[in-house]
Amino acid sequence: MRVLMADRLADLARERLEEDGHTVHVDPSLKGDTLVAAMAAVRPEVLVVRSTKVTDEVLGACSDLALVIRAGAGVNTIDLDAAGKRGVFVSNCPGRNAVAVAELVFGLAIAIDRHLADGVIAARAGRWDKGAFSQAQGLKGRTLGILGMGAIGQAVAQRAKAFEMDVVAWSRSLTPERAAALGVTRAPDALGVARTADILTVHTALTAGTAGLVDAQLLDAMPEGATLINTARAEVVDEVALLEALDRRGLRAGLDVLRSEPSGKTGELDDPLAVHPHVVLSHHIGASTTEAQEAVASEVVRLVRTYDRTGRADSCVNLVMATRATHVLVVRHRDEVGVLADVLDRLRIAGINVQEMENILFDGGAAALARIQTAADPTPVLDALLALPSILHASSVRLATPPAGGPR
Repeated sequence: MRVLMADRLADLARERLEEDGHTVHVDPSLKGDTLVAAMAAVRPEVLVVRSTKVTDEVLGACSDLALVIRAGAGVNTIDLDAAGKRGVFVSNCPGRNAVAVAELVFGLAIAIDRHLADGVIAARAGRWDKGAFSQAQGLKGRTLGILGMGAIGQAVAQRAKAFEMDVVAWSRSLTPERAAALGVTRAPDALGVARTADILTVHTALTAGTAGLVDAQLLDAMPEGATLINTARAEVVDEVALLEALDRRGLRAGLDVLRSEPSGKTGELDDPLAVHPHVVLSHHIGASTTEAQEAVASEVVRLVRTYDRTGRADSCVNLVMATRATHVLVVRHRDEVGVLADVLDRLRIAGINVQEMENILFDGGAAALARIQTAADPTPVLDALLALPSILHASSVRLATPPAGGPR
């Protein structure tokens, strides 16, 4: 297959895919119009990106494209609707950078508590000021609040135990049973976490429901002088409200993301949060460790290999969770050429749409069984199917609930 990597990945991704016989084009400079042109020229079947935006125009530039892989967790930079309309799979690599991000969370927390950034600045300016930088609370016994308990949130909670911190967490999917298994206290909502957290760290995906989640109300719920850490997406935090809370309530912040951050590796930065004395800023480096980059690259290779060998897209994020199927047509048939084509043709004539299907072979290879999920009752076609010489049996089963969809 032809693979286009429009962002920089660890070399092992290209090396292993080329060893598998794939043609790999790597150009981290591709963005916007240049990416559209490259799609038309290279005609990749697989596109791999990290932060590069994949727009409707990019997707439409190559009809051969079958799979887009986001070398990371979030997929907010990819037009999922446009991919779905074109029948293009979008897969991601969730959890592969969880350890790296979790480590940065505690790096920021310690840097804020121990005034490390200001101390370094003073030392480099030739100034020694132990009195100004020796006031710290420490992490032991403090409460860490976590918003979002996916792979990264769980990695943070695990490491908090080593610091002997109490952990309070909230996530839409966090059940009391799961919280108990993870050893965290479950809050009823995000505000419940904020009210008790000495340090509040954000690990939610960016969706319509989480944009602006950390707003003025949530920031006001935090204790005076508490710390907010955001290594997720800048849009999850209301930055105007945060700037005001830093001054009015003495909050502190460790930020790895800013809405105003340059799109490239370097650039000018003009943001009041970046220069605020209560903020420690890192340069969107949460996943930037050798360990994390190699883990993500290995997952990209696995996803490409799986698709190449099976036609299945693992970790796919743009398939429906439930189809419109109401019935299952179960057909036992001889394993002969054209049998399934005849079955599908009878459904077409009856105007019955197929939602999903599978065909499994019995031992010996003489017979097979097809299970075809349909959007209407296929009973009217049963007699026509049973009249076919290669059909051994056919029946219709009504589904009690819509079936769960997902990668096949």
